[in-house]
Amino acid sequence: MPLAVSLGHVAEPVIISAPVVAVTVYPDRARITRRGRVDLSTGEHRVVFDDLPLQLVTDSVRVAGTGPATVLGVDVARRYRPRTTDEAAERLEEQLRGARAELAAVVDDEAVAGERLEFLTRLGRSATGAFARALAAGDREPAAAVELGGALADQQTQVRQERRELAERKTRLEEQIAAYVRGLEARRRQRDPDRQSASVALEVTADATVTLELSYLVDGAGWHSAYDVRLTDNTLKVTWFGVITQRTGEDWPECDLRLSTARPSGEVIVPELQPWYLDRVRPLPPPMPLAMARSMAPGGPPMPAPAAAPMQAYAAAVDAEMAAPITGLSAAVEQGVTAATYQPARPVAVPADGGAHRATVAVVDLDAVLDYLTAPVRGAEAHLRAVVTNTSAHTLLPGLAAVFHGGDFIGSTALSTWAPGEEVELALGVDDRLRVERELVRRTSSKAVLGSSRRLETEHRITIRNHTPRAARVTVLDQIPVSKDPDITVKEARVEPAPSERGDLGVLTWVLDLEPGAAREILLGIRVELGRGVEVVGWRE
Repeated sequence: MPLAVSLGHVAEPVIISAPVVAVTVYPDRARITRRGRVDLSTGEHRVVFDDLPLQLVTDSVRVAGTGPATVLGVDVARRYRPRTTDEAAERLEEQLRGARAELAAVVDDEAVAGERLEFLTRLGRSATGAFARALAAGDREPAAAVELGGALADQQTQVRQERRELAERKTRLEEQIAAYVRGLEARRRQRDPDRQSASVALEVTADATVTLELSYLVDGAGWHSAYDVRLTDNTLKVTWFGVITQRTGEDWPECDLRLSTARPSGEVIVPELQPWYLDRVRPLPPPMPLAMARSMAPGGPPMPAPAAAPMQAYAAAVDAEMAAPITGLSAAVEQGVTAATYQPARPVAVPADGGAHRATVAVVDLDAVLDYLTAPVRGAEAHLRAVVTNTSAHTLLPGLAAVFHGGDFIGSTALSTWAPGEEVELALGVDDRLRVERELVRRTSSKAVLGSSRRLETEHRITIRNHTPRAARVTVLDQIPVSKDPDITVKEARVEPAPSERGDLGVLTWVLDLEPGAAREILLGIRVELGRGVEVVGWRE
C-alpha cells in the first residue's frame, strides 16, 4: 500500500484492510480480533477499521500492534450507508433474482407446451376423421392419413415428455427459491446497510509498516455444551462439543477460534451479607385512650411526649436495614482467572445466520462402574446406571447428552456441571435383557379376633431375571406405607430376604448380584391394622 499523503500536520484517513483473525466465544457474547498492516510516514495519522458490525460494544474496543507508533485515541462511530454491504446477502439476492427469472421462463415454456399439445390433439382428431372418410370412399391404403397420424402421435409423446421435464425443473426451482428466501431471512439482521467504524489516531515516529490489531466484544453470539456419551464394555467415552451460534452481523471465517467459559461483564462484584437479626416478639402497644386521641386533634391541647418508643424505633431500624440493597446476591459472577478457554483442534467457519455449528472441545475416556436400578412398584423396567468419576482435567459444563450403547442410540440425558474428581451417576437407558416382574400373591381383609379393628394384608412377589451375558448388580426399590394417624398401624408381615437398607419414609432397598441366566425373588408382605370406625385413604394393592 502506498504511503499516506500528509496534508498539513495530519494525513488523510487511511482505511486499513483487517480481516477477522481470531474469535473467542463466551457463553453470551464473543470477542473479535482483526489484524491488518498499513504503510505510514512520520507524523500523525488516522487509520480507520471500516465495516464493523452494529452489535459492537463500544466500550470494549481495544487496539494493539507492532511498529514505531503510539496510539493517541480510538473513536467509534456509526457510518450511514444507502445500501447493504453484506456480500453474502447480495449474492443470495442475485441468485434469487436469477432463479425467479428462470422460473418465469419455465412457466412460459409450460404454457407453450400446453398450447402445442392442444393443437396436436385437435389436429389428431381431424386426421382421424380424414382417415375414416378415406376408408368410406374405398381407399384401401390411405397412406397419407396413416403417416400423418403416426407423426402426430410421435409429436404428442415428445411434447408430453417436455412437459414432464418442465414440471420437474419448475419444482426444483421453487425449492431453490424457497432456500434463497430462507437464507435471506436468516441474515435479516445483516441487511441493515449501516455499519460501525473505528478510527485510530496514531503518532508514527519513523516511516514504517505498522501492524494493528483491533479487538471488540459483540452481542448476539454464544455457545453451549452438548455431549455424545458412548458406553463400550466398562468404558464411557464422553465427547464434548461446543455448539456455536451467532447473529452478530459479520461472518467468521476459519480462524483462531476459542471457546471460553468466562462471562465478561461490565461489573464484577463479590457477595456481601448484611447482618441477620433475631429479636423476641414484642406485644403491640395498648389502644390509645379516647382523651389522648382528642388531644391530638387539630386545635386540641398538646400531648406530652412519651418517655420512649422502643417498638417504633426498632421497626424503623429494621426497615432501614431491609431497604439496603443486597447487591452481592443478585447474580453469580465468573471471572477470567476461574474460567477455562478451549481451542478446537480444527478451525470452524461460523456464518452469521443463527445456525448451530459444532466444534469438538474434548474427548475423554472414563472408567464406569455399571449396575441396574429398578422400582417395580412404579414400572417393570431395569435402568442401566453408571457411576463414573471425572478423572480428566476438564470441568464439563451443563448440557444435553446423546447416549449410545456401542453403535445404538438409546436416548438423551441431561448432564449437570461435572468437576474433575467428582463422582456422578448417569442414567443410560432401559435394558430389556433384565426382566422384572411384580405380582400380587396374597390379599386378605378381615376383622381381628378381639375387638372391632380391621386388618388389611397383601403380599407381593418381585422376580428379577438376568438374561444379559454377564453378571449384574441390581438395586431394587419398594416401599411400605407410612401411617399419619395413631389408629392406623403398619407392620411388615413378611420381608424375604431382609433389605439392605431401610429409609425413614418406608423405602426398602435390596442390592442383588445375579449371574448370567440367574433369577432372584423378593417377598414383601404388609399388614395394616385399622382402629374402630377408621376408613383409610391412600391404600393400594
